[in-house]
Amino acid sequence: MPEQTMTCSEPRATIHDGGGSDLWAIVLAGGEGTRLRALTRYLYGEERPKQFAVLTGSKSLLRQTLERVARLIPPSRIVVVTQASHDRYLGAELVGFPDVHVLAQPCNRGTAAGVLMPTHWIRARDPRAVVAVFPADHFVLEEDTFMRHVGEVAGYVRAHPDGLVLLGVPPTDADPDYGWIEPGARLGWAGPDPVHRIRGFREKPTEESARRLYALGGLWNTFVFAASVGALVDAGRECVPLLHDRLVRLALFAGTRYEPWALRQAYLFAPAADFSRTVLESSELALAVAEVAAYTWCDLGTPERVARTLRTLGAPPPPWLTLLASRS
Repeated sequence: MPEQTMTCSEPRATIHDGGGSDLWAIVLAGGEGTRLRALTRYLYGEERPKQFAVLTGSKSLLRQTLERVARLIPPSRIVVVTQASHDRYLGAELVGFPDVHVLAQPCNRGTAAGVLMPTHWIRARDPRAVVAVFPADHFVLEEDTFMRHVGEVAGYVRAHPDGLVLLGVPPTDADPDYGWIEPGARLGWAGPDPVHRIRGFREKPTEESARRLYALGGLWNTFVFAASVGALVDAGRECVPLLHDRLVRLALFAGTRYEPWALRQAYLFAPAADFSRTVLESSELALAVAEVAAYTWCDLGTPERVARTLRTLGAPPPPWLTLLASRS
């Protein structure tokens, strides 16, 4: 099931398309959420992937992400990347979004394939596109503000189409479980946000390195980023050439009845790779970071972060926090 269209009757989220008619979104919803399995098992009686779970508020993380992204980008230019094994969860999440594209990976080949496969799919349909990438497991309180930052970064990418620009946020502590960015020289501005060359990138550093990065003014990497579709394809060719060679052939079958077969063939022998480690940590690419103002953002990767976010929203400590801690 490489692509499907869901139909429904519920009205979709209001769109404020300030990003331009060339701006597409990739929503990464293909992970298994292993670190939250105990929590989702407690809440649902099954090991439901976290993006399909309701952890804050009344909507799943994927649904919150779709509504957030649709404030800037129309659903017809939103591509959700999932896995074929997650099919049973998708229908309820896409109610009100009949135009969203769903690309179901035949198997999990890591975040590099999760980003680059839909990039090739978009380029076959819009070779001049600007692509913004969003993980589906984040909590953002000030959503309008956040998406305005994304729109400004997309504008910067249009003027500088050879690079990739990440959104970085000031950290609240020296958490080693985040990706960290060392900003370098300032390159320019994305609206009110300074854009810096990236001096160094560290994915889940040691505790000592995290404390050093915190003291030196490092930023948390949100893994939300924007790039021209051409620059992303070039990054894949440079950093994960074996994966690129499998995916580049998809364009030959774009829009045909053979596209599902081509996707299965591409994934059959595609290597597994992590986008952060193979692409973002590459010294060969033009990587930059836009430092956005401090506001409430969190990667809901652990039960402790979910509990912390609920406290931010004024909710009492959830009963499962003590229970899960006693089981660990």
